[in-house]
Amino acid sequence: MYKNWCPNKIKYRQHIHDFQEGTLLCIAPHQVITVDEAFKSPKDTQGWAIFFHPDLIHGTQLGRNINNYSYFSYYSGEALYLSDKEKQILGECKLNIEDELCENIDKHSRTLLITALELMLNYCSRFYDRQFITRHAINNDVINEVEQLLQNYFRSQDLIRQGLPTVKYLSEKVNLSPGYLSDLLKKETGMNAQDRIHYYLVEEAKNLLLSSNQSVSELAYSLGFEYPQYFSRLFKSKTGLTPLEFRNNN
Repeated sequence: MYKNWCPNKIKYRQHIHDFQEGTLLCIAPHQVITVDEAFKSPKDTQGWAIFFHPDLIHGTQLGRNINNYSYFSYYSGEALYLSDKEKQILGECKLNIEDELCENIDKHSRTLLITALELMLNYCSRFYDRQFITRHAINNDVINEVEQLLQNYFRSQDLIRQGLPTVKYLSEKVNLSPGYLSDLLKKETGMNAQDRIHYYLVEEAKNLLLSSNQSVSELAYSLGFEYPQYFSRLFKSKTGLTPLEFRNNN
C-alpha cells in the first residue's frame, strides 16, 4: 500500500507512472516498485508506504478475507484518488499503526496492528466505491464497450475457434485490469465480468435451442464448450432448467 502526497515517477509493473497528489496504490505480494533516480530527493518525493509480511495476517479473519480487497489486483492507473477528508482519515489510520509499533510488544500487539490495518483497508473499499460513483459517466462508456465486444464475439466465429471469451480478454480490450473491470461492472450492472459473459452465453444458447435442431452436445460444442455436461450444468444454474427442459417447455 503506497500513499503519495506529491508528484512522483514510480516504476510499477514495468511501466513508469506519474502519481499526482493524493493517490493511493495497493500492491499485491511479489510486485516490484522502483523510484526514478531523478525523483529521489526528499523535496520531490513525499509520501508514506505500509508494507506487511503475509505471516502477520495468517490464520486471522483478515487473512481469510484479504482476497476480498480486490483493489490489490488493480493496475496503477486505477489507483485511488483521495479527497482531502479521505487523506486525513487514512493519515490517522497510519498514525494509529505507527503508535502501536512504538509500543512495547505484548500479547495484544498483533491483534491491534491487524485491527488498525483492517480498518484502513475497509476505508479504502469505501473510498473506491465513492470513486466508482463519481466516475459514472466514464464507467458507462466502458460498459457500452464491453457490451459491444460481447455481442460481436458471440456473433462471430471466435466462439468456435477460441471458446468462450474470458475476463482477461475483455479487460485487455478495454485497457483495464481484470479485477477493476469486474468491480466496475458489479457496481454498475449488478453482474461482475464473468457473470456478464455467462449472461450472453445463456441468451445465445436459448436462441440456438429454439431456432435449431442441434443436439445439446452439438450446441455445447458450437458455444465453445469442450465438455457438454459443463454447458448443461451452467445453463441449469442460470435458468433453473436443463437445456432440453427449456427447449421442450418453449
